Amino acid sequence: MTVQLPIRFRNIIFILIGSFIFAFGVYHFNVQNNLAEGGFTGITLILRGLFDWSPSITNLALNIPLFFVSYKLLGRTTFIYTLIGTFSFSIWYALVAKYSNLVIDLTDDMVLASLFAGLFIGVGLGIIFNNGGTTGGVDIIARLVQRYVGWSIGKTFLVFDFFVIVLSLTYLDIREAMYTLLAVYVGARVIDSMQEGTYAGKAAMIISDHRTSIADGIHATMNRGTTRLIAKGGYSNKELEVLYVVVGRNEVNRLKTIVKQIDPHAFVTFHHVYEVGGEGFTFDENRIPLK
Repeated sequence: MTVQLPIRFRNIIFILIGSFIFAFGVYHFNVQNNLAEGGFTGITLILRGLFDWSPSITNLALNIPLFFVSYKLLGRTTFIYTLIGTFSFSIWYALVAKYSNLVIDLTDDMVLASLFAGLFIGVGLGIIFNNGGTTGGVDIIARLVQRYVGWSIGKTFLVFDFFVIVLSLTYLDIREAMYTLLAVYVGARVIDSMQEGTYAGKAAMIISDHRTSIADGIHATMNRGTTRLIAKGGYSNKELEVLYVVVGRNEVNRLKTIVKQIDPHAFVTFHHVYEVGGEGFTFDENRIPLK
């Protein structure tokens, strides 16, 4: 059964905001500093560089076939959000290019131009993605690859963008293309960091003969819950309990101290948790959302 998510006014507003940030970054950092871009946006900039065609028009022309793919594979809600994201980017870009008198000339410091280009584009697209939308083009392809292949959105962008940047050498020199790669890399990392979620943390698995004392110490000192997992030693073939606990990134040292004080010989592993939801992170003990 397909679950249809409702169209939310809040999501539309954030998609419009993200599209503006995206369009602002493309015009003021990419175009004004002669940087290319990846994806369909990069293709529109190639057409601008070679034929002086407006990206606001070519963006729509290139995305029309993908609109149908978006509707069939991503559902009605994402399709509508994609239409809003794609059209709003074209409109914002046209308005910024025509009416903005701001000139951000960073050609003497192309590293700074690349960093800000990646930052603005990554933040803009990250906001759009987090609210269920895309701006068409590779955004649609990246979401499909994430759903069916498991690649992160940023990774798909990076692979596709590499080939588009190679094509950009038709109007850029090698130096500008290399700085464009830096901008694309920064943008991909920003997108991934925004996709990972606000409430990231660390998960710990603790193996110790003093697991009860360690669990009590964590409950009393850190006010964090623990879970006991039943496991079996691969060498000893004996059953044992493993403590599993998730803490904030700023609480890792406190957890290490508690474990070390109780059992200096405990076996502890940590791994990164990209997003955490639930009591102690997004809700308090009364199930009231934390601000």
